[in-house]
Amino acid sequence: MRPHSVDELANLAIDASAGRRLVVLIDGRSGAGKTTLAIDLGRALRRLGWPVQIVSLDDVYPGWHGLATAAAAVPQMLAPVDAGYRRYDWAQGRPADWVHLDPTAPIIIEGAGALTPTSAPRATLRVWVDGAEAVRRQAVVSRDGPVDDWWDDWSAQENAHIEADNPIALADVVTRSGVGF
Repeated sequence: MRPHSVDELANLAIDASAGRRLVVLIDGRSGAGKTTLAIDLGRALRRLGWPVQIVSLDDVYPGWHGLATAAAAVPQMLAPVDAGYRRYDWAQGRPADWVHLDPTAPIIIEGAGALTPTSAPRATLRVWVDGAEAVRRQAVVSRDGPVDDWWDDWSAQENAHIEADNPIALADVVTRSGVGF
């Protein structure tokens, strides 16, 4: 099944879990719609009776050079015990509190770097979201304001992640911003 709506994606996620813990990893480039998709999917799953946790890697990246660090934190978020992550305080520019996660509850983890060869086997559904750079950049500018100070550095980290981890090949579902969801 190729889902065409968030409700179809929710049903696909439930079917893919097949009695295991439902774990959805949503990866993609900045501005592609990962966070929006995670929130919408979370709502759809909750409507179907699945009390899903949602983690955004935006809370984990240790600054604008931290994509690889956050990617490396995903397996701890999915650990069978002591699941969680160290939140990063962007305003203070330093690590903050430990966020505990329920290691048995359904979970969606979204963010650039979520889908790697290490994290993929732990997921029941893997999603890659992308889009044209101009569209993605405009979405980010609309959300965050000017991006000139960090866009190129972040894009280089995304490219390194794609080259090293090949998240597109690891994905069960590949979609583009504004298409299908």
